Amino acid sequence: MTVPNRLLPWQQHQWEHLCSYIAQERIPQALLITGNKGLGKQQLANQFAVALFCAAPQANGMACGVCSSCLLVNAETHPDFIQVQPEEPGKGIGIGQIRSLITRLTLKPQFETYRVVIVNPADKMNNAAANAFLKCLEEPTKRTVIILITEKPTKLPATIISRCQKLAVVTPDKETVVDWLAKTLQSKSPLAPLLQRGDLLCNVSLAQGAPLLALDYANDETLTLRNECFNAWMAIAKQLKSPVIIAEDWHKLPASPLIFWITSWIIDLIKCSYHTKVESLYNPDLSEPLQGLSQRLELKGLYKLYDLLLASRQRLDTQINKQLLFEEILIQWHELNRSK
Repeated sequence: MTVPNRLLPWQQHQWEHLCSYIAQERIPQALLITGNKGLGKQQLANQFAVALFCAAPQANGMACGVCSSCLLVNAETHPDFIQVQPEEPGKGIGIGQIRSLITRLTLKPQFETYRVVIVNPADKMNNAAANAFLKCLEEPTKRTVIILITEKPTKLPATIISRCQKLAVVTPDKETVVDWLAKTLQSKSPLAPLLQRGDLLCNVSLAQGAPLLALDYANDETLTLRNECFNAWMAIAKQLKSPVIIAEDWHKLPASPLIFWITSWIIDLIKCSYHTKVESLYNPDLSEPLQGLSQRLELKGLYKLYDLLLASRQRLDTQINKQLLFEEILIQWHELNRSK
């Protein structure tokens, strides 16, 4: 894990806050970093950890990158840098991992600086793991900093949250994200044709303003997938395709972004009903078909479908059958359009 010796442009305020801990020699024993997905919370935590290890930090608080501690971090062999995460994608953090951590923390740090433990995502600890983890916070060992990272702080027990200093990484404004996204994409492929700003704005909207997520979307052609799903959604509205067949296709796709896309289309339809400006829509590139639909759909039905989508987002973390979930959504969408 090579830690780049730079900050993301929207993290400057948070970095100054972390540097103040070091300057005042008041390093928190437990730090909770929160913020939406795609804001670089892990990168910020890594940067802070390396700064705590570094033998010769720079004037701006960043690690030097060349001392023995920095080299060990980049080689992924620093003995005092501990990462706790799910052992498999989609799985939780189990009590066995936390017990192993507790045992490891009974030993002193091997270097004379700090030992840093990063738990990400902290909300993935199951109940038994979270209860066991409290021991780390209630009986902290010397020169040990525990950093919890989560985009869902409400899923953490209050007993854990109350023992942590808090640091929130906020979503930057759209212009900042679009400028950063354009520069990043061009630096990776300077000979590529200049990307259209409208396409970048669409990716930012799809990513709910999260820069790193927008970058992933630009690289993996998520905008193309969104457009394909929108075309299928419109085909249902025109009674050209069966909602059951589309649901069968959609349950194979990532459910969370797909639910967000559908929700954004419904929100935009409601906005169009009130003649909102195009630039205020989640999907300004789809304004023409959305405005056409909004003229013939009842607001009552749109709000009812919106409520269903909110409930569906909550159910994504359960063992619900994704195909049945999309069937329910798309059948209600089909019925809403059939009534006209």
